Amino acid sequence: MGIFTELCLLPLAPVRGVVWVADRMADAAEEELRAPAAVHMRIRALNDILEAGEISLHEFEQEEERLLDLLEPPVPPAPAGRADATPVPGRHR
Repeated sequence: MGIFTELCLLPLAPVRGVVWVADRMADAAEEELRAPAAVHMRIRALNDILEAGEISLHEFEQEEERLLDLLEPPVPPAPAGRADATPVPGRHR
């Protein structure tokens, strides 16, 4: 960027700073949410709720599946410009 562009965008610096801080906070919250110890603790609490009869077995299984999915690493998005990043057998490019 040139100096003129930098001077024009200078008033937006505080906004960019707030956005950066918000992104870091969201990343930290996501990491904490996916921490194995936290997920296992939530599954134990869910099991206690099931044993107390506060939720049905079906509700327990749905929530347990959602929590177990948190333990799997997130799937990265497909590369830009390519809707199908994995090759299809029998199909040549």
